[in-house]
Amino acid sequence: MFDFKVTGESKDTQARTGVFKTPHGEVQTPVFMPVGTLGTVKSLSPDELLEAGVQILLGNTYHLYLRPGKEVISRFCGLHRFMNWRKPILTDSGGFQVFSLAKLSKINEQGVSFQSHIDGSTHLLTPEKVVELQLCFGSDILMCLDQCVPYPSCRNTTKDASERTIRWAKRCKHTWESSRGHSSALFGIVQGGMFEDLRAESIDRLVEIGFSGYAVGGLSVGEPKEMLFDIAAFSLARMPRTKPRYFMGAGTPKDILELVSLGADMFDCVLPTRNARNGQLFSDHGKINICNSRFKEDTRPVDTACSCYTCRNYSRAYLRHLYLARELLAYRLNTIHNIHYYTQLLRRIRVAISEGKLSCFKKNFFEKQDAGL
Repeated sequence: MFDFKVTGESKDTQARTGVFKTPHGEVQTPVFMPVGTLGTVKSLSPDELLEAGVQILLGNTYHLYLRPGKEVISRFCGLHRFMNWRKPILTDSGGFQVFSLAKLSKINEQGVSFQSHIDGSTHLLTPEKVVELQLCFGSDILMCLDQCVPYPSCRNTTKDASERTIRWAKRCKHTWESSRGHSSALFGIVQGGMFEDLRAESIDRLVEIGFSGYAVGGLSVGEPKEMLFDIAAFSLARMPRTKPRYFMGAGTPKDILELVSLGADMFDCVLPTRNARNGQLFSDHGKINICNSRFKEDTRPVDTACSCYTCRNYSRAYLRHLYLARELLAYRLNTIHNIHYYTQLLRRIRVAISEGKLSCFKKNFFEKQDAGL
């Protein structure tokens, strides 16, 4: 069964280290979860993910439900066997994807009806169906269905969405508890927009229902960065200490380090893979745009401090050549580096917390990022 323990705490920040146990192994936190929306982290094999130090992947219920579908995945007894991944999997509920991708979506008390962004077919996702799908997928961590609102949204709209999210959470938990023969975890998602009192109410009512962990949702939707951190700090501080805290959709390395300092334990974002396909590589000294002409004859690896397969074997000049030529290998090598960088950054953060040096680590890291190459 799912179990989480705090193993260490920072003395001068809200950061902590922890470990949670799942049917497919343990995960050390803080942790970054690469996004494997359709049962794959784009261009990488499971072996390459393991070599990069990936502990847990994120899949998406909305996308997997539409393609390949529940029937296909059930023939393989779940996602793990279907995609040949033996470590833990967290699946998002699909609420955000309906909010951002679906055509003609309509939300009511029953759930979310929408037209597929693939073929226009009509579908309905209810809290009960979302849980049933994730159980069919064999997910180690399931997410409740939630309603996300755009920024900016008025108080009444935000309050209605937050209260509906809580009512849906109750239905999700009832379905999850009624299902037998599984050892998964179920996380509730905090909403409330940019209103602290609505956030507080959302957290308190979700804790009253009781979940295996709690996620901060409804941020990274276009609000100013300062506002994001203010709401994150307020929300994370109010969440239970004994449960994992998942900040959904956090992106840049600087954002993740800041949110770790505020007490977040789990992160996901498409930036490492998406930026890799756009020729942007991450390093302690900021992003490297590999198509830049100054790398044309550069014999150095992307990052001399990096031990990933790409940096061990290839130069900036070669990666630039591949990218400009639109060779498929460019996307794979760039993604290997970016995923490795993110997973190893989180490992270094865990070490810094354990050694009581997170503030020093953060100061040095931010100075390098701001200075650039």
